[in-house]
Amino acid sequence: MGKIIICLTTVEKKEEGEEIAKTLLEERLAGCVSITEVFSSYRWKGKIEKSKEFLLIIKTREEAKERVEKRIKEIHSYSVPEIIFIEGEASSSYFSWLMEEVKD
Repeated sequence: MGKIIICLTTVEKKEEGEEIAKTLLEERLAGCVSITEVFSSYRWKGKIEKSKEFLLIIKTREEAKERVEKRIKEIHSYSVPEIIFIEGEASSSYFSWLMEEVKD
């Protein structure tokens, strides 16, 4: 099994998520981006907020991690976008495919 990086970020509108996904894929910073609707509760500026958001699950490789973060910050509409990286393991066939799709 090979190690991969999963990046999580949320957006307010599905269209923004689709645009971020398209950008990361076109620039070969991600091999796959899944988008799902979520309901978030969080503290913001001293108040507890609730909102519907769209969660992007971005599959990438360790070498692209910093570029993925930089690119998300450049195009994200939130002033403080959620960008969480999780190291994971993948089957050897998925890992090989991802290494081919995400360029250094």
